Amino acid sequence: MQAGRTVTRAVAVPMARDWRGLLLISPTLVYALTMLAAPLALLIIMSLWTQDVIEIRRTISLDNYRQVFTEPLYRVLMARSLLIAGVVTLVTVLLAYPIAYFVAFYGGKRRGMWLLLITIPFWTSYLVRIFLWKVILGYNGVLNSGLLGLGLIDQPLTFILYNANAVVITLAHAWAPFAILPLYVSLSRIDHSLLEAARDLGDGPVRRFLRITLPLSMPGLIAAVLIVFIPTVGDYVTPRLLGGTDGLMIANMIEVQFGKANNAPLGAALATSAMLIVASVALLFLWLNQRSLRRVG
Repeated sequence: MQAGRTVTRAVAVPMARDWRGLLLISPTLVYALTMLAAPLALLIIMSLWTQDVIEIRRTISLDNYRQVFTEPLYRVLMARSLLIAGVVTLVTVLLAYPIAYFVAFYGGKRRGMWLLLITIPFWTSYLVRIFLWKVILGYNGVLNSGLLGLGLIDQPLTFILYNANAVVITLAHAWAPFAILPLYVSLSRIDHSLLEAARDLGDGPVRRFLRITLPLSMPGLIAAVLIVFIPTVGDYVTPRLLGGTDGLMIANMIEVQFGKANNAPLGAALATSAMLIVASVALLFLWLNQRSLRRVG
C-alpha cells in the first residue's frame, strides 16, 4: 500500500511541475496567439479573397496568387528584393565577421567597450540613420563633396543614391550590429586549445581558420545570415526614401496595394508569397547549419 502511494506521488509531482510550467508560459502564449498567429491567419484568409473595386468578395479563390506569379512587375520586384537582401546579407556578414573575430580573440579586457561601441547605432532612430545616409550619399553630399575636394572625381557620382546601391549601403550599415553580435558569441565559445593544438601540428593561420574557426563559428554565421536576410526582404522604408524607381522592393508594392490601390487581398497574397519564399530560404540555411554541426561533431 505504501509503495502504491509512493508511485502516485512520484507521478503527481512531475504533472504538477508541468502545469506550473504551462501557467508560466500561458501569458506569453496567449499574447503570441492573439497578436501574431491570429493576424497571420487573417492575412492568409484575406489573400484568398478578391477585390471588386470597393467591395471585397469573400469567395475563396486563388486568382491573387496567379496574378502574383504571372504578373511581370511582381516577379521583378520579388526577384529584386531577394537579390538586394542577398547582397546586403553577404556584404554585412563579410564586414561583420572580422570585427566579431577581433573582439572575440583580441578584445581582452576591453571586450565590453568594443561591444558598447558596436551597439552605438542602436542609440539613434532607424529613420534618422536613413536620412543621414541620404545626406552622405547625396549629389552635393558629404561623399561627393569630399571626393571633389580631393580631386579624385570631376563631377558628383550619381550611382550611389536613389537606386539599389544606396539601399544596399544603408541596410548593410543598419544591420551590421545584428550580424556582429551572434558571430561574436559563436567565436567567443571556441576553445583556444584546439587552435594551439593545430598550430603545434604545423597548421598555418589560414588552415586553422578553415578547419577549426570557421566550422565552429558556423551556427553564429547562419544566425547572422538569417537575422539580416529575413527582415531585409521586407524592408520598405529604405527603398522608399533612398531607392528611387530602381530600388523599390516587394514591400513597397504591398504597401501600395493596402493603401493607394485599395486592394487588400492582392496585398495579402503578395505578403504571404514573400513570407513563404523567405521561409523556404531560412529553412535551407537551417538545414545547412545542421549539416555543418554534424560534420563538426
